[in-house]
Amino acid sequence: MHLTLRQLRTFEAVARHLNYTRAAEELFLTQPAVSMQIRGLEKQLGVALFEQLGKRLYLTEAGREALHYARSIAQQIEDLETVLAGLKGVGGGRLRISVASTANYFMPALLAAFSQRHSGVQASLDITNREALLRQLAENTVDLVVMGQPPAEMDLEAAVFRENPLVIVAPPDHPLASERRIPLERLQQEVFLVREPGSGTRIAMERFFSERGIRLTTGMEVGSNEAIKQSVEAGLGLGVLARDTIALELELQRLVVLDVRDFPIMRHWYVVHRRGKRLPAVAQAFKEFLLTGVPARGRASGPPAPAKGGVRRPARPR
Repeated sequence: MHLTLRQLRTFEAVARHLNYTRAAEELFLTQPAVSMQIRGLEKQLGVALFEQLGKRLYLTEAGREALHYARSIAQQIEDLETVLAGLKGVGGGRLRISVASTANYFMPALLAAFSQRHSGVQASLDITNREALLRQLAENTVDLVVMGQPPAEMDLEAAVFRENPLVIVAPPDHPLASERRIPLERLQQEVFLVREPGSGTRIAMERFFSERGIRLTTGMEVGSNEAIKQSVEAGLGLGVLARDTIALELELQRLVVLDVRDFPIMRHWYVVHRRGKRLPAVAQAFKEFLLTGVPARGRASGPPAPAKGGVRRPARPR
């Protein structure tokens, strides 16, 4: 057999998405080019790797076996790249990082500050939702992930590097905008716009109110922070958003933060990777930069005290 790395990488992408179009977009190839790579690989192996049933694509038994080895080969190549990058130093490395969509409001500035310290670093930034972040961690396809709450069931190393307070926002002309120390019970008279199921912000919001016996009326389900901000501005309801996401709207007085008792909901941002993963020199340097060297304009508070491995969590308020 004369397999190529391009064939294996293309196969892994198609197997992960079970969709030729999405794999083509990820690999910056045309769909016919992806199909040609898969046909060439199937010809070399002498077996079909996929089967089409209706409009859905499925892996065959041979495809599932091939995927295991394709990922193993990819991991070996990644280990080689990590060793060589370490020999080159930080300046010769490539940083692969994925972040939750809300982190997009501050992460580009942090990457820019890091790049100024380490010229020559090539960074790949993927901004996506929580579900995709968990899949990337499970498949070990990125060096670092920045997310709001690491899942307890996965074997991960995670450390807090930044506060992430959630606040309640309203249009400036809302009746509650001028009130102070608003009781939580008063919010039961309002309609709230919420993110999609699985969103970290929504999970934190629902847990917070459920623990306090507050039942909220929810209106539209909205798929992005930008859409929630625009909907709140339009008077369709209140929203719970990370304070990082609304700096511009507050400055322009398009939104206000309501003064509600027990708010903000204090969450944190974590930098996360698989436990035992051998980080490239550039990824290790960026992790240390987030934990200890972030410029004042790039973080909400100073770095927390070091922890002995595992998830570094903030102290519980007393």
